[in-house]
Amino acid sequence: MNSATVLQQLLQGSPSERAAAAEYLAQQGTEAAYAACELTAACGDTETVSDWAVAALEQLGAPPSSAIESLVSMTQSANPRTVYWAVTLLGRSGPDAAVHQQVLVTLLQHSEDLAVQEKAAWSLGRMRANSLEATQALQQAAQSTEKRLSRVATRSLQPTQT
Repeated sequence: MNSATVLQQLLQGSPSERAAAAEYLAQQGTEAAYAACELTAACGDTETVSDWAVAALEQLGAPPSSAIESLVSMTQSANPRTVYWAVTLLGRSGPDAAVHQQVLVTLLQHSEDLAVQEKAAWSLGRMRANSLEATQALQQAAQSTEKRLSRVATRSLQPTQT
């Protein structure tokens, strides 16, 4: 199956075709990076499509730089799973996405989803966010009573965080 066909099925196919496309991409590992945005959006699809999309995203690695702007937009989704994976991929982008650190600061401070807050803290560390706002948000999160959030934020404040 070529990439254009896979993307067309993932975006416009029936639920079973979308699930099959996401499953195919899950089997491609890092070679599926071209579909990073489409897979992230598919996290808001039916349960089966979403599960396969997550399986693909778990294997994906860093998205292409060309996907960063779209991923930033997806952090505003109403679907927490879509937001979580958009934030994750921004973190995997590392310093290439650092120009968008304010989006992650806002999620860290205001998201009602603890998993999104934790992933935002992790992503800020991965992108080596160095704005005053990012540092202050991470310092505040490091004081959280949520132990995992506190641990992730503390680690993200360390200069050697990778």
